[in-house]
Amino acid sequence: MSHGPIAQRILEKLGAGLSPDAIELVDDSARHAGHHHEGGMDAKPGGESHFNLMIVSEAFEGLTRVARQRRVLDLLREEMAGPVHALSVKALTPAEARSAPGTA
Repeated sequence: MSHGPIAQRILEKLGAGLSPDAIELVDDSARHAGHHHEGGMDAKPGGESHFNLMIVSEAFEGLTRVARQRRVLDLLREEMAGPVHALSVKALTPAEARSAPGTA
């Protein structure tokens, strides 16, 4: 799957910061076409403004769901302040991913 420049930057930062066992990032901007956001951003196909993330990492071991999301968002602070309007995060440990249907 080909990723745009924002998605590629997200994947690189998460890869460097969390050493994930698995990562899936889906640009969901097309589903939000026509929605206006602060600053006049208008979501469009390939607009890289809305993403769904599934990430599996040992770095999440022992962390609450909220703490895991904070780890992800801290790494993506620059993107969340600018081009990315929404990011849905599913952050799992490797053990959780093995026992969850439809994940890595």
